[in-house]
Amino acid sequence: MATWKASSSSSPAASPSRRFIYYRRRTKASPPRRPSSESPPRKMRSIADVMAKSPPVVEQEQDDGYGDVTCEKCDLGERDDELLLCDKCDKGFHMKCLRPIVVRVPVGPWVCVDCSDQRPVRRLSQKKIMHFFRIEKQIDQTERSQLSQESRKHRRRSCSLTVKKRRRKLLPMVPSEDPEQRFAQMGTLASALTALGIKYSDDLTYVPGMAPRSANRSKFEKGGMQVLSKEDLETLELCRAMYRRGECPPLVVVFDPLEGYTVEADGPIKDLTFIAEYTGDVDYLKNRENDDCDSIMTLLLSEDPSKTLVICPDKYGNISRFISGINNHNRFGKKKQNCKCVRYSVNGECRVLLVATRDIAKGERLYYDYNGYEHEYPTHLFL
Repeated sequence: MATWKASSSSSPAASPSRRFIYYRRRTKASPPRRPSSESPPRKMRSIADVMAKSPPVVEQEQDDGYGDVTCEKCDLGERDDELLLCDKCDKGFHMKCLRPIVVRVPVGPWVCVDCSDQRPVRRLSQKKIMHFFRIEKQIDQTERSQLSQESRKHRRRSCSLTVKKRRRKLLPMVPSEDPEQRFAQMGTLASALTALGIKYSDDLTYVPGMAPRSANRSKFEKGGMQVLSKEDLETLELCRAMYRRGECPPLVVVFDPLEGYTVEADGPIKDLTFIAEYTGDVDYLKNRENDDCDSIMTLLLSEDPSKTLVICPDKYGNISRFISGINNHNRFGKKKQNCKCVRYSVNGECRVLLVATRDIAKGERLYYDYNGYEHEYPTHLFL
């Protein structure tokens, strides 16, 4: 008994420490026990149960301050897709209520007439019309009678009796006799050109960076081009001289809500009467493949597609830019055609002339076929 006590008392401090370390090394850590008073975890509810019991949320529309905007001209707020808002005064204007009428939605900022620096386009005076079209000073009565006699002699010419089939000739236009009526006709054209930002030009224009004039040669035409005869060339020069004197064909430019700007006859026009020459900027077709201009006209079809030329009346043009095209995919569209577009070789250059194909009555609109040569223009979308 004494021996056991001696051995145990020889290391009184080491024995408990040794037993503690031995216990820590042999025993694994157990998870902490949850008190008996704590409740078990709840199960998560599904999103369907949450949505079924939750009250519906009503989305409030954000008021941008433009919901009650009305047109300043007609005091109506309908047709909001045609309502333009001024970027300065926030006033609304319908595109068709403006004068001149806005055909397309403007790209970028837009300001109304009151906020813009430009004056509104109103009815032009005779002096402004003469300046717009660069009309020459009126000649006296004696010279006018001489010119009328020459034009009558020109119309009385006839072919030889030995020719079985008479060749059809171009006839010069017959302007309205009333000068006031002629100025009113030219005023409609000037207003339409001004509304679209187009400058008047009765000739083809060659702008640096586009096709040069040397590229417009009829000898480059694929398969050749018909040459304008000497008599028809005299008729063309006579009509151009009449344009310079302010004597235009009896035509007016009107706006149609569906077709846009169109041309109507303000007097009778005979068959084969020269109407106008298609004018504008001359450019290569490769430069205009992605152009959004809706009145591009073919001028030269070359063997080399890179040398094909077109007329683009988006900056310069005349009344031919507003003559509508027919839908040549149905018979009703073809019945409306009353003029045609013909390409001629005039002094070695390509020119495009618009000529009446039948008698046109007063009030009748002018239509021609856009696909006179290539048959590639999508005219099935036309009215």
